[in-house]
Amino acid sequence: MWLLGIGAGLVAILLTIIWKAGDDSHLGIIVLSLFAVVSLLGDKKHKLKLESDIISSVIGTVLIAIVLWYSTHFPPGKLFAVYTHVAPFFAALGISLLASGLKGLKQYWQELAILFFASVPKVLIFALLNVKPLSVLTAKLSTLILWYAGFEVYLQDVYINLPTGGIKVAENCAGIEWICHLLGLSVIGLLMFPPERKKRILVPIVAVIIAFIVNAVRVAVLAVIAANQHQQAFKFWHVGDGSLIFGMITVILFGIFYWFLLNPPEPKKRELQGLKANEDLE
Repeated sequence: MWLLGIGAGLVAILLTIIWKAGDDSHLGIIVLSLFAVVSLLGDKKHKLKLESDIISSVIGTVLIAIVLWYSTHFPPGKLFAVYTHVAPFFAALGISLLASGLKGLKQYWQELAILFFASVPKVLIFALLNVKPLSVLTAKLSTLILWYAGFEVYLQDVYINLPTGGIKVAENCAGIEWICHLLGLSVIGLLMFPPERKKRILVPIVAVIIAFIVNAVRVAVLAVIAANQHQQAFKFWHVGDGSLIFGMITVILFGIFYWFLLNPPEPKKRELQGLKANEDLE
């Protein structure tokens, strides 16, 4: 009961902070991840070994204390975004240590993996990698899309130029956030609804491709809007609800792909069933 109380309190605090931060896409992926975690824990609740030790309990308590401390003393500037992205994973790690200790941590590897990939990769990518090459690649694809659509466009590094204006594809517009969100969704899918073993490698690859292409289309649309001097429309599609619409499109496309991955066409199904029957006979 203590563990449930601590967990529920941390969930309420962290969801409130993320909601007040105004990061709707991050809030959505965290809520979905929490539903997945609760479902996985519910399936194996009677198999869990709840035996911890002093060292593990101390480490877990320290992790939870750090999360709670920063929930009342927000770090300044960009560090606040870092906190909102890493806090759910470290809070879950702290509760896992309190529940089962270091030796029993492997019981929760699925749940910890889901919460890790839900938001931590974005922080690591921006902290450790140079994102500019992805910005350049996004700008190239967006320029190609506009060129095929009949626009008079030319590219200069990360600047997409049209006769009446253009935009710069900054690092934050390179699609990292959407790529990371779809990677998080792919991990949830692989752990909760795993496809055939040989098809699993396709899931993260297709997730990255979908996010990258849809973001390039969004950047192309923004370039056209900026060239036509529509400031309100540009704001709507850049940082307003229009951006969320494109995010929903990436999720829908990935969902369609995953559904077809789990439900191959009928001829393929019969072929697989036949192969399985032959294996059983052997």
